[in-house]
Amino acid sequence: MLQEASIPITDDSLAPGTERTLAILELLGRHRAGLSLTEIARELDLPVNSVFRITGTLHSRGYLQRREDDKRFVLTNKLFDLSRPQVREKSLVVCALESLKWLRDASGETTQLLTSVNHKMTVLEQCISSQPIKVSSTVGLQVPMYSCAPGKAVLAHLPAAELDAFFANVKLKQYTPTTLSTRSALEADLTKTRKRGYATDLAEGLEGIHCAAAAVLDEYRYPVAAVTVMAPSFRLKRDQFEKLGHLCIQAAETITRRLLA
Repeated sequence: MLQEASIPITDDSLAPGTERTLAILELLGRHRAGLSLTEIARELDLPVNSVFRITGTLHSRGYLQRREDDKRFVLTNKLFDLSRPQVREKSLVVCALESLKWLRDASGETTQLLTSVNHKMTVLEQCISSQPIKVSSTVGLQVPMYSCAPGKAVLAHLPAAELDAFFANVKLKQYTPTTLSTRSALEADLTKTRKRGYATDLAEGLEGIHCAAAAVLDEYRYPVAAVTVMAPSFRLKRDQFEKLGHLCIQAAETITRRLLA
């Protein structure tokens, strides 16, 4: 059997062209409004000709879009699409869409599917409520795990070692008066989440927004995602969390069955 040699990675072994390409993608990721050719070159201190060739290639491969009005480059969703999670080679989003629609219709509120990326929750898909006053966000949006119901649903099901790593790497901040910004408070809440099977968010990330959520588990009982119901706090009262939490559990279990079928 052939074995790959262990080659140490040093600065000398890096590919300059790849480094520049990634630098451009990361720069545009920080400037969602887009940047022009000359602005990219100036920000990265790169020759305009090099930036022209790299952005041209990225544009032709669908990673960048160039707006007609101001000729600025912006990222497309292609990188996000490539990283969409799968279980047993099945798309998580495809398996979840029907359940998200069912959950929206059963609750009357906006529903979302999220997964964890680098200690944050990323919105993969959503079904928006038809209510006159509603809550929604954008696909790809990232939010702190500990200040939202879907994030706490995932945290509650993580192995102890991964949960310890989370606390070691994430600084808890107070976003609203109800944010659980200490480890002891958050761990107490996660214990409640494990017992009842769903997590709640009482305006812990954004004032005026309440959520309930349940984790989507794989065959090893590992949390690969979470489904959530989100609504204005004046409509989603405390006495409704149990009902909506169990609806989230039902939706999450249906998604798991589809993933593992």
